[in-house]
Amino acid sequence: MTQGYCVKCKAKVNLKDGKESKTKKGTKICKGKCPKCGTTVCRMGGC
Repeated sequence: MTQGYCVKCKAKVNLKDGKESKTKKGTKICKGKCPKCGTTVCRMGGC
């Protein structure tokens, strides 16, 4: 699983339902949800 940093929990978490998308500048990112609090977590570099 892909890991990202949850700002709300202040810890590295495994992304739940991670999907690859792009930023406005075209950089690949992986977006998912934090399994603990449900906040959107992003990770640069894709899934």
